Amino acid sequence: MTALTADQIARVKATAPVFAEHGTTITKHFYQRMFNAHPELKNIFNQTHQKSGSQPETLARAVYAYAANIDNLGALGGAVTHIAHKHASLNIRPEHYPIVGRHLLGAVVDVLGEAVDQPTLDAWAVAYEQLANIMIGAEAKLYEAASWSGFRPFKVMRKQVESDEITSFYLAPADGASAGGFEPGQYVSVTRYVDQLGVDQPRQYSLSDAPHGRWLRISVKREDGRADTQPGHVSNILHADVEEGTIVHVSAPMGEFTLDRKKSTPVVLMSGGVGITPMTSMLATLLAERSERKIAFVHACRNGRVHAFKDWLRRSAAEHPSLKRVVFYEAVGADDRAGVDYDFEGRLDIGRVEADVMLPDADYYLCGPVAFMRAQREALVARGVDPACIHTEIFGSGML
Repeated sequence: MTALTADQIARVKATAPVFAEHGTTITKHFYQRMFNAHPELKNIFNQTHQKSGSQPETLARAVYAYAANIDNLGALGGAVTHIAHKHASLNIRPEHYPIVGRHLLGAVVDVLGEAVDQPTLDAWAVAYEQLANIMIGAEAKLYEAASWSGFRPFKVMRKQVESDEITSFYLAPADGASAGGFEPGQYVSVTRYVDQLGVDQPRQYSLSDAPHGRWLRISVKREDGRADTQPGHVSNILHADVEEGTIVHVSAPMGEFTLDRKKSTPVVLMSGGVGITPMTSMLATLLAERSERKIAFVHACRNGRVHAFKDWLRRSAAEHPSLKRVVFYEAVGADDRAGVDYDFEGRLDIGRVEADVMLPDADYYLCGPVAFMRAQREALVARGVDPACIHTEIFGSGML
C-alpha cells in the first residue's frame, strides 16, 4: 500500500470542508454513477435509503470525518468498528472497494470539475486506498470469527405475533445443522426480493432471544410508512408474505452493541418502541445463565397494543427477584392495566424511577429512536453516570 506523504495529508485535510459543503451532492452522484455501471450492487445497498437521501448523507458525513481526521485516524476507531460490522453483515468483500473508489473519485471530478487539481485527486486516491485497507482488515477479522460465510438458508419454523406492530420469526437452519452462537445484542441481515424495487434487498434485524444453537429469533416491526417516510419494504414482506415453512437467507450475526457477560455488576436495559428487541436477547441470556447480577428493564412505548413481550416480561419479573421491570406508556389505552401492563403514564422519565435505575457501578444499554437514546443518555450523564458505562445501538446507513 502506498503511504500518504505529508503533502498529500495536508491536501486531503484541506479539502475536508468541501465535503461539508458539497458532500451530499457528490455522494448522490457517486451512487448514480456506480449503479449505472454496476446495477447488481443495488442488491447490496438499501434502495429505500437511496430514495430518502439518508445513505448519501451518511456517506458524505463519513468521508468528511475521514478527511478531517486523516492525520489522527485513531479518532475514527469506533466508527470503523461500527461500519465494519454493518459491512460484514451485508457480505461486503474486498473486490467491492475498487469499484466504490473508482466511482467516488469520478463523482468528485464530475461535480467539482476544475476546482480540484490532479495532485489533490492523487492524494485522495491514496487516502481512499488507505481507508479501504483499514476496512478490509477489520472485516476480515469479523468474517474469520463468524459462524458462517455469506447468506445461509434458514426455514421459518414459527411465526408469532408479539403486538399490533411486531411479529417474531423463529429461524432454523434449512440443513438441520446448528444455528450457531452470537452475542446478545447482535443482529443479522435478512434478504428478500422486493417487487416494487426490482431487486433483492437486505435488512438488518436484532436477534431477540438468548443464543442456544437451535434457532435464531428476529422480531420485526411492520413499517407502514407516513407522508414523510418510505414504507418498510422488507419488513412488510416478512409480515404479509413470509409464513411458516418459508426459506429466507440470513447473514451471520454481527454488531458491536453487545452485553458484557463477563461482568458481575448491575445491568440497566432501557428501550423505546422496537428497541426492545436486543434488550430481550440480553435479558433472556442473563436469565438463562442464571446470572446473579441485579437487572433493571425499563421500557417505553405508546400503549399496550404495541407493547411486545409484555407477558413474558411480567412473568420474568415475577419469577426472578433480581429483575426489576419498569414500563412507561405514553398514552394509556382503555384496556391497559396499571401496575400490571405498565407502571407510569407519559414518556420515560428517569427522575421518576431513580431508585430502580441509578444502580452503583451499573452498565446502561440503550436502544430506540435516536431522540429517545439522546435524552436518556443526557439524563444519565447529568446524574453522574460515566459515559463509558452507557452503550447505545444505532441502526441506519452505515456503508462506506
